[in-house]
Amino acid sequence: MTHNISFSEAVRVWWRIALLSFGGPAGQIALMHRILVDEKRWVGEGRFLHALNFCMLLPGPEAQQLAIYIGWLLHKAKGGLVAGLLFVLPGAVAIMALSIVYALYGALGPIAALFFGLKAAVLAIVFDAVRRIGSRALRSRESKLVAAAAFVALFAFAVPFPAVVLAAGLIGWWAGRSGSRVFAGGGHGGADGGLADAESALGEHLPAHAEERGWTAMRLPLILLVFWLLPTALLLATLGPDNRFTEIAGFFSRMAVVTFGGAYAVLAYVGQAAVENYGWLTATEMLDGLGLAETTPGPLIMVTQFVGFLGGFREPGALSPIWGGVLGGLLTTWVTFVPCFMWIFAGAPYVERLRANIALASALAAITAAVVGVILNLAVWFAMHFLFARVGELRAGPFKMDWPDWAMLDPWAALLSLAAVIALIRFKVGIFWVLGSCAIAGLAINFLR
Repeated sequence: MTHNISFSEAVRVWWRIALLSFGGPAGQIALMHRILVDEKRWVGEGRFLHALNFCMLLPGPEAQQLAIYIGWLLHKAKGGLVAGLLFVLPGAVAIMALSIVYALYGALGPIAALFFGLKAAVLAIVFDAVRRIGSRALRSRESKLVAAAAFVALFAFAVPFPAVVLAAGLIGWWAGRSGSRVFAGGGHGGADGGLADAESALGEHLPAHAEERGWTAMRLPLILLVFWLLPTALLLATLGPDNRFTEIAGFFSRMAVVTFGGAYAVLAYVGQAAVENYGWLTATEMLDGLGLAETTPGPLIMVTQFVGFLGGFREPGALSPIWGGVLGGLLTTWVTFVPCFMWIFAGAPYVERLRANIALASALAAITAAVVGVILNLAVWFAMHFLFARVGELRAGPFKMDWPDWAMLDPWAALLSLAAVIALIRFKVGIFWVLGSCAIAGLAINFLR
């Protein structure tokens, strides 16, 4: 090791980050930046952003993958495993408990009113994430054009997420190869000119374990690959492809491979597939689940556990509904998060060695710009399903987009969402206050209706 950061100190810091990681990936990344770069000075600004842009390129939750990456940088594989596991653990326990409460009592008037208020807060949080991430990622006209193109491709033409991410990466790579710096400096993080890599505890040099190659480097990723796919293979062999638990494990295993662009992109994909294709839950319940994930620490993508829980709860087979839900939730969590460790342990050594590659850095920064459009698409999709009682679809050739019935606008939902947006963005009210206030307002609106 080239630093004097003890493993026990790192465990304490990762546990602290895990317990404070509220507000979705934008807030979690900002928290990690504040603690790891500004406060602890363990990693420099450049290295932090380079790692983040790589995580944006991967399928799955970028905030957890960033924690795994930096944990690996500091203390090899054990550091990455501990950082990633602690990042997930508090949220997994909390969401499982809240899912049980929701399944048993969610249809009751006061509980439904509570979640009505939380959904308004969630919309405000997601739109605020667009603003915050955009202010850091969109620092040139070209990056803004990439973000706008990503939004239009997703919202108006239903272009697959992987195609949008790949196109952005190719644009950025081409720009970097041609000597352009238009995508330089994209990403989350602190202000320009932050802590230099050379001034951080880790320094600017390549750690020895990042130079491992061949079997030594790929052994752990291959072991994780087996662990990831084994439950799905056993379910397929014993229960068949039409069993609900096989469907859950199979769908979320595929999701772990094809959903690029971070947690918000994953949510858009999961929400539409789970609601429209599988019918495991409704769009309103999906928003309820997102509200639960926003009120608990850990990755926002932990909402997938809620989706898997309801899927198992409603078709539990030989199990009771609650135990069916628990199994569905645990399966979802396993196949969603195990691949995150595999991607980082397999790719981080190569990405570290290519840190000085201008074309790669430009490609990763362009992908970060495209993610702003991805998040905006999610925000609009959720807004339409919360604010309007009926949402239709417009089609004309390749043009395909959701369109609300404006006569079915819920004025209470619109007013509460607007108030939450103003509180977050204009008055900088903390996320807990916004969530709590909206929940109370939801109860009051239920009484007035």
